[in-house]
Amino acid sequence: MPLLVMMLYVTAIKTSFFCNDKIILMPRKFKYNLPEIDLQDDKTVGQRIAEIRKQRGLTQQDLAEKIGISRVTLADYERGRSRIYDEMIIRIAMALNITTDQLLGFEKNIEFFENINLKYTKRIKEIENLPEYSRKNILKTLDDLIKANKK
Repeated sequence: MPLLVMMLYVTAIKTSFFCNDKIILMPRKFKYNLPEIDLQDDKTVGQRIAEIRKQRGLTQQDLAEKIGISRVTLADYERGRSRIYDEMIIRIAMALNITTDQLLGFEKNIEFFENINLKYTKRIKEIENLPEYSRKNILKTLDDLIKANKK
């Protein structure tokens, strides 16, 4: 075996593995010492997607339909099994009505439903889908019930 081929072979063995008699190169460590990025929390993008999705009262299926992907793909994003490409980050942010900076962790999320139980947010969404007169009646009834229970 020529020397150059042997050197390449030895180098490939150190940074790769064999699969079906083909050499698969492994990613190298980044050689630059980059400064730390100041994120708002230690969560991954997928964890933030899941958290905000739940705050909005959406299921994985609901969000997946909004952005045009399968529920399984969204689940893989949330668990960190699949890489989220830039276009998908934009689509997810738009569907969740947040900025991409909030989704990536550069800005603090505005948590509208932070302490509200999921069963309440689902009911609120159902009320929003009713006709205007029905919403007014429900809100009036809720106001009367709240006022009666405060006494």
